[in-house]
Amino acid sequence: MSSVSKGIKKVEVGLKWDPSPVGTPPHDLDIIAATYTADAPYDSPVYLVHFDSRAPDGTITLNRDSKTGQGFGFDEVMTLELDRLAATYARVVVGVAIQPHEGHKVFGDIPNTAVRIREGHRDLAQSDLSAVSGHTAATIVEFTRGESGAWSFREFLHGFEADPTSFAAVMGTEI
Repeated sequence: MSSVSKGIKKVEVGLKWDPSPVGTPPHDLDIIAATYTADAPYDSPVYLVHFDSRAPDGTITLNRDSKTGQGFGFDEVMTLELDRLAATYARVVVGVAIQPHEGHKVFGDIPNTAVRIREGHRDLAQSDLSAVSGHTAATIVEFTRGESGAWSFREFLHGFEADPTSFAAVMGTEI
């Protein structure tokens, strides 16, 4: 079992929300992770992991992808094996975006949103996204590798008015 002082090794980011009312278009939220190198930690991401992809080396995977929010517990779950990421990677930013299938929705339009970041059985952070309720996308956490090679995290809740594609291009900007 690792502790924060020894660095974060493997984390799970979970997302949940309530389904839309019967007869209305579904709420579809997506977790997106972006990886950055040590020499360009705020440039364009090297690669993204989202609903139709995974990390080339298998270190970041989307285990569950919900298009409706139906189910019990966390409907969408991403696992990040930070301790297995190549040494060239020094930063990973994770965010949430709303798919704009039918009409404009913001997080405040979607009931009971929740994000949980955990290592093993220990919760590192939780949010209900109320701080970004007027936005369509948000960063939720940033993981950084220190000089010793150990990973740390910080909650990084920042809202954006962006669709998933444009959000992926700006989600790692320094704030």
